[in-house]
Amino acid sequence: MELIPTPKSKFIKVRCKKCKNEQIIFGKAASEIKCLVCESVLASPTGGKTRIKAKVLEVLE
Repeated sequence: MELIPTPKSKFIKVRCKKCKNEQIIFGKAASEIKCLVCESVLASPTGGKTRIKAKVLEVLE
C-alpha cells in the first residue's frame, strides 16, 4: 500500500539549439516554452507530455 503516490511528471534540463542556453522546463507544460535568452521555442504542448524541440541534457526527479 502506497500512502503518498509518486508524481508521473518530471522536470527536464534542456539546451537551446540556437544559443546553447541551458534551462529547466516542466515535462507536461500547458503553454509554449521559449528560451530566456534568444526567444526561440524550446517546447510546445500536445495535451499531455510536452513536445521538446531542444536537446535534452538530463531528466530531473
